Amino acid sequence: MPDDKAISEAEMEARLHGICFKTGPPRRIGVELEWLLYDPHIPARPIEAARLEAAVTALRGLPLRSAITFEPGGQVELSSLPADSLTACVESAAADLVLVRTLLAGLGLGLAGHGHDPWRPPRRFLTTPRYESMETYFDRRGPAGRSMMCSTASVQVCVDAGHEEPGPLGMARRWRLAHLLGAVLTAAFANSPLRQGRPTGYRSTRQAVWTAMEPGRTHAPPDGGDPRTAWVHYVLDAPVMAIRDEKAPWAVPSGVTFRQWARTGLPRPPTLDDLDFHASTLFPPVRPRGHLELRMIDAQSGEDGWIVPLAVTVALFDDPQAAETVYRVVKPLAETAGARPAPGNRLWRAAARHGLADPELRAAAVSCFATALEALPRIGASPAIIAAVAGFTDRYVARGRCPADDLLAPLTGKEGRP
Repeated sequence: MPDDKAISEAEMEARLHGICFKTGPPRRIGVELEWLLYDPHIPARPIEAARLEAAVTALRGLPLRSAITFEPGGQVELSSLPADSLTACVESAAADLVLVRTLLAGLGLGLAGHGHDPWRPPRRFLTTPRYESMETYFDRRGPAGRSMMCSTASVQVCVDAGHEEPGPLGMARRWRLAHLLGAVLTAAFANSPLRQGRPTGYRSTRQAVWTAMEPGRTHAPPDGGDPRTAWVHYVLDAPVMAIRDEKAPWAVPSGVTFRQWARTGLPRPPTLDDLDFHASTLFPPVRPRGHLELRMIDAQSGEDGWIVPLAVTVALFDDPQAAETVYRVVKPLAETAGARPAPGNRLWRAAARHGLADPELRAAAVSCFATALEALPRIGASPAIIAAVAGFTDRYVARGRCPADDLLAPLTGKEGRP
């Protein structure tokens, strides 16, 4: 909970400026894997609270290398330790997933890789003050917040911020690359076209949900200028979701930015802990946490589907030759994107709605995946990882398809094209 020492606005800016981008040669990789829990025998039936609680308790007792946490709707999240190579990251996370799946199978449950729950309406399982406040806050704007909290899952790839100096591995270049390549990744890995069994009109309903939420909390900072300065202003000018209290229900302000809270000091002055908590309630598509956390990729189907977005992203960011090539590929996409931040601009909206059926995104994806396949041997990827990326490329990217099209095919008879 918050400490008693208030901090000044200048101290807040210095704190954010110092921790958001930690630069140096890119060498650490991480992945955060979110999964929907479901009953394989009756996927559309909500899991009873007692059954979920038993599963959560059992999962917390596993000897995992990854950190395991749970999202408000009962989604399982595994966060790998930072790894020194792509192959090490994959092997560590895969070993933990074997333990998780084995335990859940014994309880009659499974992990489903979908960006948005295709069967069930949102239902909150966790009742912590954080999620109570979050639900209250988001409900003021409509249903998208509950859907995000309780019905979505993703593959979040974490790469180092990069060098302080300019160049293909420079921090400013990687920040811009993430916001342009992010639309290509959204389209290529779109895997959430259904809600309660029906098509939503989007290949990535998950991304559509994020786009519909509060821009000051879920859209990117304005493009251009120094990324650190942009992030500092973004955090301090974002609305406060909750003011924590040890002895009473948390206050949920309306329209009060963190900067305004700091200047008024009401109902109490904010502390350093409050600032860190506030930053944790901001969900742009790329979040700087010392490293870069790419948050735009839908959870993937199959036991090993998550490996492909992890491998492609790491190859394109951390191999210097690939980073230079892919930046030239995606840079023209900025014209389509326009001035609005992701994911609310035309480029990202097209990615969410059409996936790789969009010709511009398809052409970019073909080049990006070819570049990744060339780079993977250079960064020491295992043959199995390279084969997985090649298989995905042949099945989807080369054909202008994404995993969502597989889910839509039985409903449309046209490989997912309405």
